[in-house]
Amino acid sequence: MHRSAPRLSRILACAAVPVMLVAVGCSSDSGSDAKKNAGSSSSSSDAAGAEPTKPAVEPAKFTDLPDACASITKGTVKDLVPEAKKKGGTAGRSSDLSVRGSCSWNGLDDKGVKGSQYRWLSVAFTRFDSDQSLGSGAARATEDYTKQVAKEKASEGAQKAAAAAAPGIGDEATAITYKLNKTDEDFEYATVVARTGNVVVTLTYNGAGYAGAKTPSAADILKGAQKAAKEAVAKVDATAAADSAEASPSAGDAKKEEKKDDKKGEEKDDEKSGSEATPKS
Repeated sequence: MHRSAPRLSRILACAAVPVMLVAVGCSSDSGSDAKKNAGSSSSSSDAAGAEPTKPAVEPAKFTDLPDACASITKGTVKDLVPEAKKKGGTAGRSSDLSVRGSCSWNGLDDKGVKGSQYRWLSVAFTRFDSDQSLGSGAARATEDYTKQVAKEKASEGAQKAAAAAAPGIGDEATAITYKLNKTDEDFEYATVVARTGNVVVTLTYNGAGYAGAKTPSAADILKGAQKAAKEAVAKVDATAAADSAEASPSAGDAKKEEKKDDKKGEEKDDEKSGSEATPKS
């Protein structure tokens, strides 16, 4: 009996060893899983906290503006503003002519006993660059275009104001017409606000009759404004085309260069064949 007691103790001790090992193993696995879960949670948190990448805004179509005083042909100026004080127009002030520019003409055509006709014409350009935080130049121009139309509709003292789409002028255009009494005379006004790409064009034309002369018709004033607005918008497009041509040679110029190179190659071949035909001394 005394011998069996130590033996029983050894058996119980040995039996306890696997249990401890299993416990240690489970503890180790549990720690590993905890680390994995912590890492996964951290990655998920980082992914959730990261800001989504914003898509790049569309590049602006136009990077420059035309000379405002040269944006309307001399013939149109002569037709719309007879006896203009300055044929070349008066340029408005601007800190950056590639972003904002304007010009105006005015004149009084004295017809003697038949009275006088006064006319005033102005054109203004505003260009918007594309900006990652502000949006594309075209979108910014569209927003300004809407504001300018609303502003013209609400012109102080305007009577019988009306607005209508002006098709065929830029990407979009609106013509605003109204009457205005000033200097004791009735003036007819027409303003065309147009957008082409990322540029907004605002053209205003008005006129009045003095000393008994008739007030010009609203239809004539509107027709003149639309004609001048088309020229101004076309000038913006032409400026972009000129910039593009300067940046890269035209296909015609490239062909000329190719012909020159071919000619030089033919001359070299002729010289080579001639030297081969000549016997050595």
